[in-house]
Amino acid sequence: MSQIKSVGYIGMGIMGSAMAANLIKAGYQVTVWNRTGLRCDPLREAGAKVADSPQAMAAAGPDIICINVSDTPDVDQVIFGDQGLAKDARSGLIVMDNSTISPDATKTFASKLQEKGVSFVDAPVSGGDVGAKNGTLSIMVGAPDHEVFARCLPVFEAMGKSIKHVGPTGMGQVCKACNQIAVSCNLLGVCEALALAKQSGLDMAKMVEVVSGGAAGSWQLANLGPKIAVGDLDPGFMIDLVIKDLAIVADAARKQQLPLSGTALAASYFRTVADDGGGRLGTQAMCKALESLGDFKYTGS
Repeated sequence: MSQIKSVGYIGMGIMGSAMAANLIKAGYQVTVWNRTGLRCDPLREAGAKVADSPQAMAAAGPDIICINVSDTPDVDQVIFGDQGLAKDARSGLIVMDNSTISPDATKTFASKLQEKGVSFVDAPVSGGDVGAKNGTLSIMVGAPDHEVFARCLPVFEAMGKSIKHVGPTGMGQVCKACNQIAVSCNLLGVCEALALAKQSGLDMAKMVEVVSGGAAGSWQLANLGPKIAVGDLDPGFMIDLVIKDLAIVADAARKQQLPLSGTALAASYFRTVADDGGGRLGTQAMCKALESLGDFKYTGS
């Protein structure tokens, strides 16, 4: 089993740029590409090469190409589009998708790439911009077999802390859908807890500190609770993207005939904020829907 030395990374958003930077720090030969080329400049300065297109990246013969873009059609485009990587992908290449997309589409992409001798690994991540920068992401991996997973493992370890092979191709995306259910419903609980604290005159920061140490403790409470309390709505992960993720969840739930009513409520709150112009705010801006419903403000008197 040959060691991976060269890595391509497509998608220089908040997550992808930080993950690519950690691959450079780990000593990999990294080549990057982004639809908006200027976003590649910080990675170039850090030592990465910049490809002219996904097709050109694949033609250079990397061991693995990672993808981190917004949605299923975007993944389709960078793989199978006019200048997609599939045009010049060599047999033996591994394509690793760190995006959050449709599990069904993931299986289709894997099948089409397999015809070219290319392995497709779905490896969506959780942990937000903080986890991406610190290399502490949770990575849920769907891989065709353990050999492919084992070959990718050192690359995963450069980007994440909790790395689990959860099943065959497509299961990584199913696991991420489960993650987004738990994250969204938990954040709704955090917003409601902070609302009650605020309106009852309880110091929100003290409430977060105390509750985080008990059974209700969570990443959402410890990391986003303090931001809500001071009105910091800057994105680590944007509302527009979680709405996209929850649409994937809703589609999966319909197919399985599951009544995910809590998730549907959380999704409706996110959509309320997006409809009011807040789609590019961080997910903690869900709190704005609670402010509107309860006619109060988390910050100020």
